[in-house]
Amino acid sequence: MAEDDKDILLTQEAYDKMKEELAWREGEYRDEILAKVSAARAEGDLSENGGYQAAREAQRVNQGRIDELTVKLRHAKILTAPPAGKVGDGSLVTLDIMGREKVFVLGTRDLSIATDHDIISPESPIGAAINGANAGDTVSYKAPNGREISVTIKESKPLV
Repeated sequence: MAEDDKDILLTQEAYDKMKEELAWREGEYRDEILAKVSAARAEGDLSENGGYQAAREAQRVNQGRIDELTVKLRHAKILTAPPAGKVGDGSLVTLDIMGREKVFVLGTRDLSIATDHDIISPESPIGAAINGANAGDTVSYKAPNGREISVTIKESKPLV
């Protein structure tokens, strides 16, 4: 399977926010950029026109994000987070890591559009250790420095 064919797991909220961003970038924001390009072009010599160059760069970046969102939305699968108490993709998890409480979302970075919480990838050492565990469980993982770290899952609930 090609990288572009990979399923993108999103909550309904993340999917909706991506659709809103795509509509804004294809509509209102694209129109703003085109107006800036036209205004800068009207100033004359384009080779030394910083406003024109900046507007063209904004246009390029916007089109790149449009392309990225289009692919992600095309391959999106709405995930159903496990029930409260069980950790899985789309879970909002409260962890006790070496005496410090931290809150994370387990899932891909694409979920960051729908939350202010940090994301833990299920493929990361800590993500793999907590994935499938239950609230109240203590699991351990090997940190990049080789140290074994214990983590207690204090709470897990669906992100949405």
